[in-house]
Formats: sequence, C-alpha cells, structure tokens
Amino acid sequence: MSGDAVVVELAIERYLVARRAAKPSPHTVAAYRRDLVGVAGCAARVSGVDPGGLVLSDLTSRVLREAFADFGEERAASSVVRAWSTWNGFFGFWVAEQVVAGNPMSAVPRPRVRPSTPKPLMGEDTPERLLEALARGARRARDPWPERDLAVLALALLTGMRSAEMLSLRVDSLGGRSGERRIRVVGKGGGERVLPIEVPLEVLLEGYLESRRVRFGVVRGGDPLLVDNRGEGLRRGGLQYLVKQCYRHAGVHDRVARGTLVHALRHTFATRLAEDGASVTEIMHLLGHASVTSSQAYIEVTARAQREAAGSNRTYGVLRRLAGSESPAEGG
Repeated sequence: MSGDAVVVELAIERYLVARRAAKPSPHTVAAYRRDLVGVAGCAARVSGVDPGGLVLSDLTSRVLREAFADFGEERAASSVVRAWSTWNGFFGFWVAEQVVAGNPMSAVPRPRVRPSTPKPLMGEDTPERLLEALARGARRARDPWPERDLAVLALALLTGMRSAEMLSLRVDSLGGRSGERRIRVVGKGGGERVLPIEVPLEVLLEGYLESRRVRFGVVRGGDPLLVDNRGEGLRRGGLQYLVKQCYRHAGVHDRVARGTLVHALRHTFATRLAEDGASVTEIMHLLGHASVTSSQAYIEVTARAQREAAGSNRTYGVLRRLAGSESPAEGG
C-alpha cells in the first residue's frame, strides 16, 4: 500500500482506531479528530480537491504549510501547536506502517507559545466561600443535587485534576481502605498517577455516592464516578455549566478569570500547594505535568505575590512618603 492509494479521511479513522491501544479519554479522541479533520479540510482547499478525494501523497510540506496557515488564522497559537503535534503523531504512525516515506511535518513551522500564567480563583477566601455556600444549601436548579455539586467542586479543589481527568473517573478509581483512600487518575497520553484522598473528602464522596444510590439504585464499580441528573456520565459541557452555576450560587462568579471555569479550580489547588511550601517535584507529580517548567510557573507566581504582599506593608508607605518629601541632606 502506498500513500497514493490511501484516502486521508480513511487514514484518519484508521489512525484513531490504532490510538485506542493507549486508552485515551473520549475528550482526547474528539480533540484528535477535530485537529486532523480541520487541517485536512484546509489542505483539500489548498490542493483544489474535494476532501473525500484527498490522499496521503497530496499532503506535501508545501500543502501542509499553507493548510496550517489557513487553519491558524482564527485560532490561538496553543490550538495550532496541539494540531501540529496531532499531525506529527499521525504521520509518525504512517511512516512506521511504511505507507509514507517520511514525515512532512518537520518542514511545517510550529508556533511558539509562551507559558501561560496560572489563573487561580481571585480572593484568599474564595475556595472556602464556594464550598461553604454549597454545603449550606442547594443551588437553584430544576432538580437540585447538592451532594453531587459539592463533591465535584471539592474533588477539583483538593486534587487539581483536569476536566478530562475528572470525566474519565470510574467509581472503582477510588481505592484503599477507609482513612487511607486514594484515587487513580488517567492523565494526558494515558499516563496514570495516584492521588491521596484525605478523610473529609472521603466522607463527602461517600455521601454523594449514597445520594446517588437513593436516586438511581445500584452503583457499579465500572460506572462513571461523576454523573448528571439522569444518572449518565457527566460530559464536558455539563461539567462546565455545573461549575459556572456553583460560582453564581456562591456569589464568586466575578472572582473567576475569563475562560477558566474548571481550570481555575486546578490553578487554585496548585497555587495553594506552592504557597504552603510544596516543591516543584511534588507539584509536578500531583498535577500530572510532563515537565518541571509548567510546575515552576506556580512557584514563580507565588514568589511574585509574596513580594507584592510584602511591598504593600504600611511601613513601606511611610518610607515612600519620606523618600518623596525629603531631599538628600546637604553636606557641611
């Protein structure tokens, strides 16, 4: 088989099937498909062919450079970088299968993305205010479920999991005996890490699962840990809506950086770790980062915050006024 004979649409589907061996989350697979199909559509326009007629041999470095330029016009650099990585893996697979001779992505520029600054919830008391508001009473909803809402927010704040990681959890992801519970998390690229669950969170999760049994009956180990009000696995959009409504219920929606929602909870977890003296290595493990660089950002942000706090000391204010109102003493 050669690249001349393999239709790109078919090649994409075969690649995604092969990726299942790594057990990626449904969210990850959907992201792969969007990136592959999106760039392929741009490549078809560049080549002047129907998307269904595009074959692997059409995807030269020149075509891909133009396709990525088109693809990136209305997308953030981080999205283009993710697509570039997806396509690089795609061609790596077909080179290994000896269907194409080489990987053309080496000649396609990869955008540079500056490390993003952590955006935790604003306000020192915001996490506590959020959890206390949910514990006091159910938020306004057609079918309120306070035990589930509190479990979701507490789990995010106390483990720092990504949205996709939370959504991929199963009931039997929780393990260990009472008082020594832990939760097994499948992160990016299928890598696993085990996070400790302290007794207060353990009790809260058990209360949620008991409320779920009352609502829907038997809860099995292989079932999704987090479910919607119909008992079906919570999805990304549903999780984002739930978290947004919890912010509004607690009156802290104005303390959330735009576009963060669930990720603000992860950033809050990591920032508090840094503030409490956790090392870069500890933060890296708990967050599931692939490199120290991402974890180091939390240490640096915390250091800046500490300097700003120290600089706001009222005694500094006195010194600034003195420095501004008094001229240097003259000699003699």
